[in-house]
Amino acid sequence: MTEAKPGFSLTSLAGGTHAFPTGGPTLVVFVKEDCETCNTAAPVIEAFHRAYGDKLQVLMPSQSGEASALFAARHGLTFPVLDDAGCKTSFDWDIEIVPSVFRLNPDGSVQQHFEGFVRAEWQALSAEIATSLALPQAQIDWDALPAWRPGCGSRHLYPEIFDRLRAEASGDVLRARRIDIGEADDVVEFMFDQGFSDGLPLVPPTPERVLRMLSGTHRAPQDLIAVVPPNMGEATTEKVAINAVMAGCKPEYMPVLIAALEAVCTDAFNIHGVTATTMGAAPVIVVNGPIRDRIGMNKGLGALGSGNRANATIGRALRLIVGNVGGGKPGGVERSTLGNPMKYTMCFAENEERSPWPPLHVERGFKKEDSVVTVFAMTGGPVHIVDQESRAPQQVAGSIGLGLESVFLPKLRNLPVDTLLVVCPEHIDTMMSQGHYSKAQLRARIQEVTSRPLSEMVASDTSGAGIPKATAEKMGADKLKASAPKFASDDYIHIVVAGSDAGKFSSAFHGWATGEIGSQSVSRKIDLG
Repeated sequence: MTEAKPGFSLTSLAGGTHAFPTGGPTLVVFVKEDCETCNTAAPVIEAFHRAYGDKLQVLMPSQSGEASALFAARHGLTFPVLDDAGCKTSFDWDIEIVPSVFRLNPDGSVQQHFEGFVRAEWQALSAEIATSLALPQAQIDWDALPAWRPGCGSRHLYPEIFDRLRAEASGDVLRARRIDIGEADDVVEFMFDQGFSDGLPLVPPTPERVLRMLSGTHRAPQDLIAVVPPNMGEATTEKVAINAVMAGCKPEYMPVLIAALEAVCTDAFNIHGVTATTMGAAPVIVVNGPIRDRIGMNKGLGALGSGNRANATIGRALRLIVGNVGGGKPGGVERSTLGNPMKYTMCFAENEERSPWPPLHVERGFKKEDSVVTVFAMTGGPVHIVDQESRAPQQVAGSIGLGLESVFLPKLRNLPVDTLLVVCPEHIDTMMSQGHYSKAQLRARIQEVTSRPLSEMVASDTSGAGIPKATAEKMGADKLKASAPKFASDDYIHIVVAGSDAGKFSSAFHGWATGEIGSQSVSRKIDLG
């Protein structure tokens, strides 16, 4: 004997409650109103009820909600049509196709089961029921019915319904605290009021959406991804998924988001300091490798701007995790004097295909076929560097160097501070117009054109920043004649390629304090499972 089907208690169109098992022979048929094959089968089921109803309970769970009444009236059904609009019973019974027909024993075990409409199966079912109950067969004009007609997909398999049902049935899969709100409350406004938002509307993280997001990673829901400063909150895969849902991510973005979170939660990156500094630093995420195209990231036209879901939501989700899990919120630990638009999001892909240079991740020791995220702590940018006139490599490289003068302040030199330079394809073409022009040459040119005498760094009536006058007097005139470049080392100049083929506009992100006193850029290989 087969295993018994799960019990249920459903309300009929007439308002009564009907429970299964019934304690006697039962015929259960799952249907939905807009299924043509269900409409073909309905008169046959009504004929079964009229012929065998004294000894056989006929029940019809319908997935169609209010349309179930229309279905019953259309076919003059006199047996109980039951409300399974939520599809929970369909889910519990693992229905795939409707109509789905079950002939069941008194204990609820399955005696027969088939789907769709195959005339021979229905004829055989009628004969077997009649024989088992010692009743005459139902009078049905079988020749008037089609020999075969395929069924329709069960409504509970629709993604938005199936994910909800799976979430409800999952038990220990999701453990985050559930918040119930009143029926009259606006969910989006509620999330604003609770402080979950970054100031923009959020997608409600319903259980079904969170489960769908979790399908984008092989990591178990309760795996610990990172401990997030400043509150040292534990970011499990589930909590990452919740914030990814709120940010508007797709499931396939999860591996990138997880890698970025792991990177910023290292001691080297120091997300606590990045969040807390009054200077307004924020993470900038650069993505390299095959994952860029796989999830549809923007590396070309408008790569640093709006319009691309992956770019926008991955960076946003990271910031939400820092705030909601780590507690880094404006007005609390977040003490930025002016703030920074990058605190909403800043994530883009390098245009490796348009670059003549090794991509960022290869420079950092990864294989070209690896997918990698690199995070930088930046306080300003992207700041355009405009040169539409230069035709020689040294000229455009020189213009890029002059464009970096504004990092911190033009008069400040020898800075131990990162900058992330994003070179556009047209500037690349100019630099390559007389042969290969390497990243090393570009870095050297930046340092060359930004070199100035230390005397220009001395505090003055124009600007009190720089070398204090007392210190300058002790240094002496000869030492002040020595030149200093903009950056303390070429290692502080990070170079990637992005943007479209049209437009001679490169950009730069200005760094925060670099090194142990501040933040160091971190690269992390993306775990694609």
